[in-house]
Amino acid sequence: MTRSISLTLLIVILCVSSGVAQNFYSAQNFVPQNYSLKQAFDDTLNNDTTFPDPKKVLRQSLIVPGWGQITNKQIWKVPIVYGVLGGLTYYSIYLNNKYQGYRAAYYNLNPDTPDDNRFGPTPDYIPENVSLEALRQSRNNFHNQRDLSFVYIGLAYALNAIDAYVFAHLRSFDVSDDLSMRVSMKPDVLTTAYSSPAPSISFSVKF
Repeated sequence: MTRSISLTLLIVILCVSSGVAQNFYSAQNFVPQNYSLKQAFDDTLNNDTTFPDPKKVLRQSLIVPGWGQITNKQIWKVPIVYGVLGGLTYYSIYLNNKYQGYRAAYYNLNPDTPDDNRFGPTPDYIPENVSLEALRQSRNNFHNQRDLSFVYIGLAYALNAIDAYVFAHLRSFDVSDDLSMRVSMKPDVLTTAYSSPAPSISFSVKF
């Protein structure tokens, strides 16, 4: 009884070992030795035939700029998105600082406004002998440019979402090299229930 149990266990162990070895050998033959993680990632991108939902991509771009471009597999657009938004944001901050500086100088140097330093001290880059009219024009000019930069930031933010949304729609379009129309013609036989077979020519059009 003990020998039969031992023999059975030995057969089971040999079968399991053979199966594990066979699977390991198959895995080694299936995965090339020089197969890198980058190649696996590229193969995943190239073999991906699913298309993103345009509405989902639109929401992603509205939540986080560039997120929709990543979903559309256009990562190269992300630096452009943040470069434009970052540049416009930096420029708007610069214009806002200039506007606040000339606004403070206008009120501090104006004799009709006794409440000096209402908007802070006069910046060092503004001379004290400048005319009030020049200060007023500079203040209004920087104020208008700052507000316009805010509009540009909003447009860039919206354009980021529109770009992701439109491209998500266009991903399902056929953009292969061969988009031509092929017309073929071949002889055929026309048969009907009321007449004998007659020779004919058939045309086929493939897009």
